[in-house]
Amino acid sequence: MEYVTLNTGAKMPIVGFGVFQIPDPEICKQTIISAIKAGYRSFDTAASYMNEEAVGAGIKEAIESGLVTREELFITSKMWVQDMKNYEMAKKAIETSLEKLGLDYLDLYILHQAMGNYFEAYRALEDAYEEGKLKAIGVSNFFPHTLVNLCENVRIIPAVNQVELHPFFAQTAALDVMKEYGIQPEAWAPLAEGKHDIFKHPVLTEIGEKYGKSPAQVALRWNVQRGVVILPKSTKPERMAENKDLFDFALTKEEMDRITALTLDHSEIINHFDPKLVQFLNRRNIHD
Repeated sequence: MEYVTLNTGAKMPIVGFGVFQIPDPEICKQTIISAIKAGYRSFDTAASYMNEEAVGAGIKEAIESGLVTREELFITSKMWVQDMKNYEMAKKAIETSLEKLGLDYLDLYILHQAMGNYFEAYRALEDAYEEGKLKAIGVSNFFPHTLVNLCENVRIIPAVNQVELHPFFAQTAALDVMKEYGIQPEAWAPLAEGKHDIFKHPVLTEIGEKYGKSPAQVALRWNVQRGVVILPKSTKPERMAENKDLFDFALTKEEMDRITALTLDHSEIINHFDPKLVQFLNRRNIHD
């Protein structure tokens, strides 16, 4: 496994494991254990995924059985918009995530959306970071103009910005902004949630054949070579192994450019600029 160094000095695996859309507690728990057995050490959940407790149960069982130590793990969770109304709500949300995960600290905690009163919510993250409850703090789905505005008005620059990054939404300009501020880019949906026939795409297939790799591995390697942390997800052991088997080949500049040229320069998964979506996310409650 390769690692990136965050602006806090912490080491973060460049290949993590996402648990979005694994709501069943037992399946989620066993998936975490299987992923640890497969060599994963970084896990990404969120309050809105409704599976923090299951992730925590998987971590606890893996540690108690001697598969891994807590120090070897890098655990991330995210605060939902509902709890980003004010400082006190945000502070409580941090404690709730820690409690549900059964952890004394989180390696990374981030704001899930650039919505709500995110400046007050981020101040709660800063305070929890200074208290040692969060080893790193960051944001998710912050587009360049919003990210710059945040960075210019906070005490602690985010360590990570988790955004949609894959060959069909390359976001090269966004990566340049993150680099300017020393923020680590992290990709959700690095396989585009299967869209654009990514697992059989002719460009990715052709390049993969040269290296004996699948189109998915080529797409993931492309992001890794850009210095992007990736969060592929699978409940299948064979796919788990494949998604992290990325370090025995390297794409040429020409191949990188061919893949980048596939970008559509917009998301076909979610439109954060749609007022109706913003309204929906602000009104979506995940707890009483």
